Amino acid sequence: MKKHKSMLYTTGIAGLVLTLGGCASSGERPDSDLQSAESSLQQAVAADAREFEPVLLNNAQNKVADAKNLIEQEKYSQAERLLEQAAVDAQLAGARADTAKAKHAVEEINGNIESLRQQINQDQ
Repeated sequence: MKKHKSMLYTTGIAGLVLTLGGCASSGERPDSDLQSAESSLQQAVAADAREFEPVLLNNAQNKVADAKNLIEQEKYSQAERLLEQAAVDAQLAGARADTAKAKHAVEEINGNIESLRQQINQDQ
């Protein structure tokens, strides 16, 4: 019984060491992820996300800033996750901004069509 507990204890310690070792490894610098996230931010800003989705855009910008700090601390895997989230947030902000602009354009066109209909009806 003691031999079994000892073996179980040793296996548990080994598993814990491997787990902690895996968490401690920093991996490679996520430079391509940083570039991708910054590119997504620029595209979102170009799509007027600052006007239509300022909170989501701000969240993405904050995540990039936090990721840069993590990169300086050589916590690359955490930085990579944040950069991926930032890129998705920025892309979503840009898409929502594009959608809002498209809806506004449709409403304007529909308003113009209605005005033309009224003018045609008045002329008849």
